[in-house]
Amino acid sequence: MKQDDGVEVRVRQRIRGLRVTRGWSLDELAAACLLSPSTLSRIETGHRRIALDQLTAIARALGTTLDHLVESDSDDDVVIRPHRDEARGVTTWLLSRDKGQTVSKMRVSRKVPDDLRVHPGRDWFTVLSGTIVLRLGERTILVGAGEAAEFSTMVPHAFGAHGGPAEILCILDHEGERSHLGPHGEAHAHG
Repeated sequence: MKQDDGVEVRVRQRIRGLRVTRGWSLDELAAACLLSPSTLSRIETGHRRIALDQLTAIARALGTTLDHLVESDSDDDVVIRPHRDEARGVTTWLLSRDKGQTVSKMRVSRKVPDDLRVHPGRDWFTVLSGTIVLRLGERTILVGAGEAAEFSTMVPHAFGAHGGPAEILCILDHEGERSHLGPHGEAHAHG
């Protein structure tokens, strides 16, 4: 990393911030990551370049990951912009992607689609406002505000709004993400 690199400055600030937040001295963190206190001090102050093996040890000692130490400070990490699909009547906010699961908020204004779909996995959603019509196999189930639904997606299913727009918070496994949100977080035609 170059000395004037913004990523390195951010990493140094995060290392010091995490250390101070935990109430650790330089000596305590240095001992936890097997570095000398003077080396760690020079890393934090920018007087020493950070080697990858040192960064890995520091991250591990601080209980974080390299990804979290180097992640961007841009507005894109803070502001979640919706993906609107007016034709389908669905607006999606992708809230997080983690190991095996995706969390999204959806505003649904469409009626329940006629075609029921299946895919591997499970879906879970809670209704924040309005009412969702969930077609699950032969059943039609109304899920109101404050209620949740969880089901195997191997059962033919689809959902839509009942009596006006509804907002839901969804947790999808990666199979559900591919089926509902698409490969780049773009909403697909079924629910």
